[in-house]
Amino acid sequence: QVQLVESGGGLVQPGGSLRLSCAASGSIISISTMGWYRQAPGKQRAMVARITSGGSTNYVDSVKGRFTISRDNAKSTVYLQMNSLKPEDTAVYYCYANVLVLTTTQYWADFWGQGTQVTVSS
Repeated sequence: QVQLVESGGGLVQPGGSLRLSCAASGSIISISTMGWYRQAPGKQRAMVARITSGGSTNYVDSVKGRFTISRDNAKSTVYLQMNSLKPEDTAVYYCYANVLVLTTTQYWADFWGQGTQVTVSS
């Protein structure tokens, strides 16, 4: 049906930057909200940032001023630019999309990427 493929994770030193990308593909009519969540070891998955199809954004307080979410609707892709990274940003980052799916009918459903590891360490 719909696949979300993430890229861009890795190991970076404190204060460094990374850019995550997530491309959606499949039987997509439209995409509403897209976003990024993260899950650190021993913690629940939590929202980092999200963006509507119109470009409105929300961020968790801990990343405001350091992370920027954006999207390219023509490419069904969402990005997360992460600057001034801290060790506490270390987590598996998951892409999320709320998609209007076309099969024999149409319906809205949530989809997740496979996750990409971000490690901030010296």
